[in-house]
Amino acid sequence: MKGSWPLLLAVSAVWAVVWVATQMTTDTPLATGPTVAIGLVVTLIAVWGYPSAMRGPRAFGRLSAGALNRPQRNALEIVNRTLPYLRDGLNKQTASRSARLLLPLTGGSSVLITDTMSILGSAGRRRVSDSDSQALPDVSATMFASGSVSTLRVLGQTEVSVPLLVEEDVVGALVVTYEPGETPQTAHLASIANLLSLHLEVAELTQRAQHTADARLDALRAQINPHFLFNILNTIASKSRTNPDEARQLLQRLADFFRYAIDQENQFAEFAHEYFFVRTYLSLEKARFEERLNLHYDVDPQILPAQVPVLTIQPLVENAVKHGLASKTGGGTVSLKARVDPLAGSIKIEVKDDGVGMEADILRDVVDGSYSSSGQGGVALRNIHQRLDGLYGTRYRFDIRSSPGKGTKVELELPL
Repeated sequence: MKGSWPLLLAVSAVWAVVWVATQMTTDTPLATGPTVAIGLVVTLIAVWGYPSAMRGPRAFGRLSAGALNRPQRNALEIVNRTLPYLRDGLNKQTASRSARLLLPLTGGSSVLITDTMSILGSAGRRRVSDSDSQALPDVSATMFASGSVSTLRVLGQTEVSVPLLVEEDVVGALVVTYEPGETPQTAHLASIANLLSLHLEVAELTQRAQHTADARLDALRAQINPHFLFNILNTIASKSRTNPDEARQLLQRLADFFRYAIDQENQFAEFAHEYFFVRTYLSLEKARFEERLNLHYDVDPQILPAQVPVLTIQPLVENAVKHGLASKTGGGTVSLKARVDPLAGSIKIEVKDDGVGMEADILRDVVDGSYSSSGQGGVALRNIHQRLDGLYGTRYRFDIRSSPGKGTKVELELPL
């Protein structure tokens, strides 16, 4: 619409000029037919010349714009097309695909991508089989020794080796071969290598974050209290004499409990699965504590398909039982409440007990992550807090409130 207004004004001006020239400046005004014909011819000329007048020549203008934008488009193409391949780091598969994409952008006849030991991928005239593990070219060996761009001329050809860096450590090389008469584009290759290095650093950070998250999940899995297993087995042994059917049911639930805890390999699961896991655990504890343990569930059905971090809710419930109610005379109640907040785009989970609670100084250390006494569940809470921090960053809320003699409430809010 913005480009139509100048054209409309130009056409109006053309017709005004034609009208003045044919009707007002001549002794005898022209007839309507010749006047309209002259106006149409001048209008067609103006419309045809409009792109040239306003934006420059048609063909040459487009060619110049394309030529000016081609380096930017090539750089964006590298970013968009190589990033999915390099998410898994530098290996034969990712290097081969990246080399094929980079070949037309380097201006050379062949491209090699190496690690510090061998050629991982290639494209162009100097093709290396993906199944081979060839030694590094001489130019790369020189580059690794110096840590900077190296150039080598062999039989008229020019080889340029540019380092690939991850946190300032050389992890590989981009090697491009130029035939006689071709001009090496060293600065352009350095820019491409910087982009590849950026992708490799992102891949490295992603893998570290994943390893850290996996390690914390393993730590939570390993913290399933052996005393819990010992106590439940004693309960089952006792029930086997007085109520064999209940003992068999408890054995089945115990098997379900450990099967779920061991089989979880992903970081997330549906809330419905975690809810089943929590209820299985609490049914086992209920069999042990009997009337001393009361359970209350208030779960919104809409939350059941939501994704939540695995093995996160059960440790909170276990803390409520073990540290909140086990030492309280007469026992108490553990409550689990879960809701979906569609307006905030979050899910809210609350675990509450009316047990012995915590003193203010202990609660402060637990919240800060500095309290490490396993006797108060500090290790599990700290691991959960660190794991959520790694998964969500600042997009979650983990709040603990406790009063001596009144109990503890843990509130967890996660992105939906």
